[in-house]
Amino acid sequence: MQYTVELETTINDMVQKGRGILAADESLPTIAKRFKAINVESTEENRRAWRSLLVTTPGLGEYISDIILFEETLGHKTDAGQSIPEAARRQKIVPGIKVDKGKIPLALSPGDLITQGLDGLAERLQTYKTQDARFAKWREVYQIDKNTPTQYGIEANAEVLARYAAVCQAEGLVPIVEPEVLMDGDHDIDRHGAVTEAVLHAVFHALHRHHVVLELMLLKPNMVLPGKDYRRAEPEEVATATLKVIKRTVPVAVPSINFLSGGQGPEEATVNLNTINQLGCDAPWRLSISYGRALQQTGWQVWMGKAENVPAAQQALLKRAHLNHLAMLGEYQPEMENE
Repeated sequence: MQYTVELETTINDMVQKGRGILAADESLPTIAKRFKAINVESTEENRRAWRSLLVTTPGLGEYISDIILFEETLGHKTDAGQSIPEAARRQKIVPGIKVDKGKIPLALSPGDLITQGLDGLAERLQTYKTQDARFAKWREVYQIDKNTPTQYGIEANAEVLARYAAVCQAEGLVPIVEPEVLMDGDHDIDRHGAVTEAVLHAVFHALHRHHVVLELMLLKPNMVLPGKDYRRAEPEEVATATLKVIKRTVPVAVPSINFLSGGQGPEEATVNLNTINQLGCDAPWRLSISYGRALQQTGWQVWMGKAENVPAAQQALLKRAHLNHLAMLGEYQPEMENE
């Protein structure tokens, strides 16, 4: 493969003990919803200001090794005039880019979804690479209902993820593969686990068919959780169910599993990750994070779109990142939230 050495260098920079991924790649509709909750209009300038705040947080690179950016952010500058990818690199944070174009209904398969964006992907990756992106991320979504996801839906989504990952490696960008089984619904944790297991089996079979080098990719899966309308599971239950599924499905060649938060609150996501690392201390992978809202939420609530709140918002973000750093090591304690 043409870019093997380049990809190996990127993986080594991305996968480090006690450091995780900050997902700051919210689409325009999603970030508008986040900003609405704090009474901030989702203008391009406000989005730039927030993402500038993220990458210029002093010390963030101690706990965060990578940041996933939205397309427009690659062209934005910090308040000091640096490009946002350059500001990230100054903290030894590897910049990357979300490349999928969002989900639509899967034709002739009611209830299943599929993600768009494969057309022209190679050309877009070449452009992103000139803008300092060193990895990419693609998300496929699976809804749990009485009849979904179907086997056809699972296989169709796996095929798209594998095609995306193969194109990334061919162009010299590390692919983050994100199959997310949603926690929306009233299903129990066993149902979520069974679906997640089926999804991950299909994903890795597809990656194998498409010759994707597992050592040069990252996996961003959901934790195994009951539906939001079911009773909440204890951290030990979540950790046990999650470890059972990934041990059955994820090859040891994958260097890191970076869990998404998937609707969990900041504290819930941290304590569940901590328990996964405590119970999975002998796991062959790094068990880390790729959190979006669960990392950023406390910072949003302090920032409120006001320049004078930037230092306090950065401190809130840094604290959340530090607590997740401890959870990656299995050393987090809930009382640390109040320190």
